Amino acid sequence: MDRMIYTALNALSNQRDQRVTQAQNLANQNVPGYRRDLNNEGKAFFANAMNTAMVRAYQTETGPAGFSPDSGPLQQTGNTLDMAVVGEGYFYVQPDGVGDPALSRRGDMHRNADGTLVNGAGDILLDTAMLPVKLPLYKELQITDIGEVWVQPVDAEAGEEPLLLATLATVVPDEGLQLLKSEDAQIRAVDGTVPAPNQLAKLSQGVLEGSNVNTVEELVNSIEMQRSFELGIRMVSTASELDEAGARLLRSPE
Repeated sequence: MDRMIYTALNALSNQRDQRVTQAQNLANQNVPGYRRDLNNEGKAFFANAMNTAMVRAYQTETGPAGFSPDSGPLQQTGNTLDMAVVGEGYFYVQPDGVGDPALSRRGDMHRNADGTLVNGAGDILLDTAMLPVKLPLYKELQITDIGEVWVQPVDAEAGEEPLLLATLATVVPDEGLQLLKSEDAQIRAVDGTVPAPNQLAKLSQGVLEGSNVNTVEELVNSIEMQRSFELGIRMVSTASELDEAGARLLRSPE
């Protein structure tokens, strides 16, 4: 009976991790550019005893889970500083202004008090030299589809040509490069670095990309997970009843 119980408990443990992932996705369903976390399927291992493999097998995680690269829905906002990556690609950001560079799809940008361009999470947008993008006070601002930031300062003369202030760094990673979310929830390569900018991503101004979390799908999966959890608890309870019944059969007559 212990095999049956531990098998059920192993399944319940994996379901707990999946519920955490679902809760994380649902909590970020309205975050612009958020990438849905995927469940870590892990791998099955056979338990060992006395240097010999046993028939008892467990499923355990085999490293950090991935995320869905699918694009989220695009919405026209008309806001000059709203940017979206159309198709594949990422912006470069510096998390909280002090962390290591990371990749992001979040495009709800604004100019903070000192003129630094940041997104809605407070991450600083970086240019092709991996330096923060600084915006002066401006009359007009235009960001091209390759990331060039053209501004017309507030003190510019009438008819004066706009100035090329900076170029937002973007990248479309190589096909073989594996990206994961680091401990700070930022997207980087497996070794914690980011690829060099190649400016292959296409940007759209005045457009905001939403989260790629499918709320209906997550809720349906949550219901199915709850049913599986109840079956696992019932399996543990049944194993306990069978074990007690077997013990009664082996008990000596009174």
